[in-house]
Amino acid sequence: MKIIQFGEGNFLRAFADWMMEKDSVMIVKPRPGKGLERLLARQCRYHVCIQGMKEGKAIDETERIESIAGAINPYEDFQAFLQLAEEETARFVISNTTEAGIVFDPSCQLADAPALSFPGKLTQLLFHRWKHFQGARDKGLVILPCELIFHNGEKLREAVSQYIAHWHLGEDFARWVEECCPVYNTLVDRIVSGAPGDEEQQQFELRVGENGTAAGARPIFVKAEPYHLWVIEAPDSLRRELPLRRPDFNIVFTSNENPYHERKVTLLNAPHTVMSALGIEMGLETVEDCMRHPTLGPAIQQMMRQELLPTLLPMGFGQEELDRYISDITDRFLNPFLHHRLSSIRLNAISKCKARLLPPIQRYFNLHGTMPAMLVQGLMANIRLE
Repeated sequence: MKIIQFGEGNFLRAFADWMMEKDSVMIVKPRPGKGLERLLARQCRYHVCIQGMKEGKAIDETERIESIAGAINPYEDFQAFLQLAEEETARFVISNTTEAGIVFDPSCQLADAPALSFPGKLTQLLFHRWKHFQGARDKGLVILPCELIFHNGEKLREAVSQYIAHWHLGEDFARWVEECCPVYNTLVDRIVSGAPGDEEQQQFELRVGENGTAAGARPIFVKAEPYHLWVIEAPDSLRRELPLRRPDFNIVFTSNENPYHERKVTLLNAPHTVMSALGIEMGLETVEDCMRHPTLGPAIQQMMRQELLPTLLPMGFGQEELDRYISDITDRFLNPFLHHRLSSIRLNAISKCKARLLPPIQRYFNLHGTMPAMLVQGLMANIRLE
């Protein structure tokens, strides 16, 4: 076991866990309640169904995943949770505890079994490891948060530091965490649409030749698109330590995650925001509908290449690299398995417009001295629908 993972949800199972070698991950449930029973009933084995488009061709594949060695609910067995800190081979912490998971809660105490917040539990784990190995510098853990917030590593590091101070854990421990337990910013990108319905479940069971009759013992399937990207703001040497089952996963190590964040927001999220409003006004229902529409589809493609792509070139991206990225996004938008509804994209539409549309509009105006017509049209459509 090399990875302690906070989070048992579909995203990590179809993202980080999907990449790792056999029995390299131990799951920790970050919140109280049920949720591990079905996974444990299948000995933590499950399947990822990869469905979507890749280079213009439909992909529909199923992979059996054996990376998870076990799962612990710290609210039911706190000592088993602390014993993870004593594992010699443990090297990484991975997390996905939702956007609200990285918070400092002053009501959490060191004596809690466990602390309610994720950063609180992480601090308890690190403190136990520091004591168990007597502050050995080679026993630090590398922490890779996958929560979908900008600069997630910095926010998690700050929360852990707050607990160290709040619980008076001492300067020696604080120095060990700072110097031996790096917390890196990451960007994760993959659409994971969750578990299949009953009819799909039966089809998948027939496909893989597995089924179950006992309650909770049916095979577990998670659906995901072919595209995946994991940007880690860390030295490339870290790649050799990750227990990856294959060397070809789309993992980028970089000294600056910011441009990748801007690229995703600009070329993936901004078109989503534009087409969600314009598509609804035209009576369309899904992203695929928009991309296959004879007028709107070509207009979205033109917007991506002529209004959005040029605003990213000053950030250091090359034309060819951005062209490939747009091709990948086009495949994702045309995914016939996903049924990504425009109404779901429009949730919190005005705040999304501020974050996704206003910055590229401003950058385009700074470059050309004129307004980008399609982006502005999408912004106005969003305002009309409010």
